[in-house]
Amino acid sequence: MTAPAYPPTPQAAAGRYHAIRRATAALAAPLSAEDCALQSMPDASPVKWHLAHTSWFFETFVLRDALPDHRELDPHYAQLFNSYYESLGEPYPRPRRGLLTRPGLDEVRAYREHVDCAMDRLFARGVDPRVGDRIELGLQHEQQHQELILTDLKHLLACNPLRPVYRPAPADAAARAFAGGALRWHSHPGGIARIGAVPGAFAFDNEGPRHRRLLEPFALAHRLVTNREWIAFLQDRGYARPELWLSDGLATARAEGWSAPLYWEERDGAWHHFTLHAFQPVDLDAPVCHVSAYEADAFARWAGARLPGEDEWEVVAAQAPVRGHFAESGLLQPAATGDGAADSALPAQLFGSVWEWTRSAYAPYPGYAPPAGALGEYNGKFMCNQLVLRGGACTTPAAHLRASYRNFFPPAARWQTSGVRLARDRG
Repeated sequence: MTAPAYPPTPQAAAGRYHAIRRATAALAAPLSAEDCALQSMPDASPVKWHLAHTSWFFETFVLRDALPDHRELDPHYAQLFNSYYESLGEPYPRPRRGLLTRPGLDEVRAYREHVDCAMDRLFARGVDPRVGDRIELGLQHEQQHQELILTDLKHLLACNPLRPVYRPAPADAAARAFAGGALRWHSHPGGIARIGAVPGAFAFDNEGPRHRRLLEPFALAHRLVTNREWIAFLQDRGYARPELWLSDGLATARAEGWSAPLYWEERDGAWHHFTLHAFQPVDLDAPVCHVSAYEADAFARWAGARLPGEDEWEVVAAQAPVRGHFAESGLLQPAATGDGAADSALPAQLFGSVWEWTRSAYAPYPGYAPPAGALGEYNGKFMCNQLVLRGGACTTPAAHLRASYRNFFPPAARWQTSGVRLARDRG
């Protein structure tokens, strides 16, 4: 997958803008107004809120300065759809977004159209490079929310005993099988590596500055951990063995009653799970999904391995094309597919399928400084108590990814499309 040209031409920027906005609207198309309004937990948001917030982002960070004659559709939206930008005013509380029955879904769609029309006027007048950078940031931001729409919606629908189907799985979504076989290891000699975003392409501020890391020799597993392997962990009482768990992880697992990945249920001696396409048997050869960093770490200890560092992952992934199982396939569930042959010189499944937990704390790189103004709140203020994930997932737009991309969540998070790749030291 080739990343979009950066900076894009004005014509390309307009086309890219509308393509991404249409993709977001298409995610909500199969849903009812009730589906779009509800919030299943404080960490998730209603689909309707995502649709509005992504429009608020363009209105606030692009149109407000670049299009002086732009008029807000409703001044209340500035608070209702502000996510966490305290410098712009007091946001509406995140845990209560599901209480926003007004504006209704049709009004939110009208708000999106209002912003799109304003953006068309801006494109017609031309945009300078600074505004173009803001537009590209808004598009990358919207792609992040496309994934959140899917993962938040999945958590919501899973709460319904009717097991509602979001949309059927496409018959041809898994086009190429990956013969994973027995676990093999890709060795790396270590040494001084350059880590971080490469200049000349779009990157979020948390991906830089590019800097040097000293890596000890290590090895990465040639594929992701599968459901079959996770079931062996379950059968060996992996969730009940304190010696495998970090203290916080064990306390969390006990408090939350974890005994298997999120959405898994055992029926008649076989494991099933809820997906956006159906409630169905677990595919034993597919990558395991919806596990926390605590569970991933415990599994790694059980397997005699560890989680990779984000720098180890990046130095290997930087050699690989961004190719794999992404949201565009229409199959919004990890499948037994990969991005290379079993005998490839590089590990398979580096991109797509599931986000891969690392053992790296989400912290600033050497020399990092957040951008000036309100956009400085985008990433920097979350650099505490979170871990980095790498690689993207089957719920991620393909063009959104690159080897330097740093996703981050608290170690107990399970509702994201997160899985496991093992690593180990190499003496």
